[in-house]
Order: sequence, then C-alpha cells, then structure tokens
Amino acid sequence: MTEAASPGRALSAPASPSHTLMWADFQALCDLGGRVAGSASEAAALAFAQARLAAVPSAKVRADSVEYPGWQCRTARLTSATTGIALPCMPLLGTAPAAGLVAEVLDLGLGRREDFERHANRIRDRIVMVRHEYPFMSAHVHRRLKLQWTQQMGAAGFLIAYPEAGVGAVSGSSGRNGGAGIPALGVGAEAADAFRALPDGTLPAARMVIEVDDHPARTRMLVADLPGRGPDLVVVSAHIDGHPHGESAMDNATGVAVALSLARLLAPHVSECPRGLRICLFSAEEWALAGSRIWLEQMDEAARRSMLININLDSVGGAHGLTALTSGFERLDAWVKATAARADLPIVTHSPLMANSDHANFAGHGIPAVRLIAGFNAPDSNLRFVLTAADTRDKVRKAELDEALRIATALTWPALTAADATLSSLAAGRG
Repeated sequence: MTEAASPGRALSAPASPSHTLMWADFQALCDLGGRVAGSASEAAALAFAQARLAAVPSAKVRADSVEYPGWQCRTARLTSATTGIALPCMPLLGTAPAAGLVAEVLDLGLGRREDFERHANRIRDRIVMVRHEYPFMSAHVHRRLKLQWTQQMGAAGFLIAYPEAGVGAVSGSSGRNGGAGIPALGVGAEAADAFRALPDGTLPAARMVIEVDDHPARTRMLVADLPGRGPDLVVVSAHIDGHPHGESAMDNATGVAVALSLARLLAPHVSECPRGLRICLFSAEEWALAGSRIWLEQMDEAARRSMLININLDSVGGAHGLTALTSGFERLDAWVKATAARADLPIVTHSPLMANSDHANFAGHGIPAVRLIAGFNAPDSNLRFVLTAADTRDKVRKAELDEALRIATALTWPALTAADATLSSLAAGRG
C-alpha cells in the first residue's frame, strides 16, 4: 500500500491472490442446497454469510428486513391428457394455481414475438409452450416476457421447456408477485417432445395441477459497511438465494463467495480511501429482483445518493472470462474498459441495460451499475445449466473464482480511490 493522499491521488491496489477461504465459502454455500427464498436452505445460507461478514475486521454488519410477496407450492403435476403419462415439471416461482386445468398445448417453438403474432388467433384458452433460451446473450428474450405475451393473448397456461435432452426441467420466476397470473411450469426437453403436434396437425392436451399458498414473507438483505474517509459508498453486491433444485452453484454461490473474499481483502485498506465500501448480499433476487428493489425503495433519497456505483457479482464462475454489463451508462462503460486495460485484465463490456440481476434496480434509481458475469454470449459454456438441477459445483473451477476476484478488485479499488469528480461523472451520458 502506498500512503493515503488526497482523494485525487490514486492509491495502489491491494494484491488479490487465490484465497483458500473463498473456495471454502463457495463449497459451504453449495452444501446448503438451492437456497430458494423462504426455505430452510436460504435461512441457513443467510446465517452462514452473516457470520462470515461479522468476522471481517472493521465491518459494521446489519440485516435489513424486507417484506415481499411470498409463495409456496404444495403440489405441481403435469400429465399428458392424451396418454395419461405424468411428466417431470418445476413450478415457476410465484406461479398461479391450476385446479386440474386441461387444455391443448400449442408449441410456439422459441417463442419470439413473431411466433406469438403468427399464431395470435390460436392462443386463447390453450397452454402455450415455448423454449428456454440461453439467458446470457445479447439477443436473449427473457422468460417473463414470453409469459407476459402468453397471458396477454388469453392463454390458459404456460410451459417453458429446456432445449437440451437429459438435463431435466428448467426453473425460474413467473414474476407474478402475488398478482394476476396463469399457471406456469418449467419442463425438460423430453416433456416438450411429448407435446409436439401430430403430423395431421392435431394438438396434444395437457393436464396441470398446481396448489399454492400466497402469503406475505420476510427475508433479510445482509449489509456490511466498511467506512472510508467520506460519507459516500461503493456498493459490491451479490444475491444469495437460488432455486429448489441443484445447488445454485454458478447462480450465485460464485458471486457471494467472491464478494465475501473481496470484503476480507479490502477491509484493512478502506479506511484510507475517500469513500467507503458496502457489501450487500441480497435475497429474493430470483423473485423478479424483488428483494433489492424493495430494499432500495424503502431507503430515503439521501441514502441512495450516497451510493455512487454498484458492482454486482452474479454468476461469475462456470466459464473463463468475464463480461461487464454496464446498464446503458456510457461513461461507466468507458471507465470499466479503461480501468481493466490499466490493470491488464481480460474483460469486455456490453452497454445496453439487461434487467437480469440486482444491478438493474440500482440503475433504475440512476446509480451507475455494472454486472460482472461469466459466459456471456457463450451458449456452449457451463452457464447453460443455470436454472436447472445441473447447476452444481462441479461446473465451476477455482481459477474462475480467482479471476473473478482479481477483476472485481481491479474495478472496486479504483472506485474507492478515484477523485470525486471522476466517480460522480459516471452517471452522466446514460443511453
């Protein structure tokens, strides 16, 4: 470390060697299961992470309670009404119930806008089936948008199928959040094959039984503040919750493990910096980003203004190389590129806003926000298993987490030490 100077003079970045404890944290989170919000698995993960944060020197740790539209599924069954064969399925988080819905299944393939428009007069009162797309592509159409079109056009139900055989049903959020909705299930490629139209054009039928309980629920947003010399903050975030099947390893035990390691690495040095470091471990992210959205909405404007940048770590392992999603902030995009180049670290950027993690809620409040993600535009990478039971720890290499820590440090440290004018300018020029 060089001696602390004025805010305009950069400090030397701490080294970020491989941390054995980071890999142990990753393994421990995977041991706890999928960590779906509202489950015992999530509660255990929050307790584990809070204890880890409390052990960081100088960290002021708190757990902010957030109420969100809770939901629990008691029964989810999908049967071919044609053959009577039961098919594996996964209820989308927050899905509406179905009391024995029987309807023909209309397969819209990928389920792009043009597919819905071409079959607009066939959708009403049927179950629409579409394919899950690799979610980390610039041309990706999100599951919730396909579900929204399905509901708007009068369908009775919704199926989204994972395209690769042998993986099983895909999960995800319905985005209903206790409001109006239609029954929605994720299925595997084999179930999709069972619902293909016959050669004569006859549509197969399905029976959906979904029993759910909607209820107010509470979870905790873990916040650890490491004070700097001034009141403003750099926020590093990751979400701790996941899905009922698999280990939610890539999405997002990777991000949480890196965030915890980053806190330990920088804790001895933040007090010298012009601004402080805030580590946020959010839950209820998989519920259409509800947790961080409500947390930010509950905050007063002055507190929001004190957070000058958000660096969000979500799915940072499972492939070599990271992409920075810079949320439409042009100057932020340029700053990320320049900062990574100075550190001689491999990172590319994607400028348009992608509302696929908690950074989007910061961006919605005008806070420059970047998501670091592995496997962007790499549909053959292990990230293709996110949202399935195959999202397990064996898909992640230790070197990938080491690289994620190096890059996260290379962005966080300059954000902590930059001149005030440099950091405050990042919010300008948003596209």
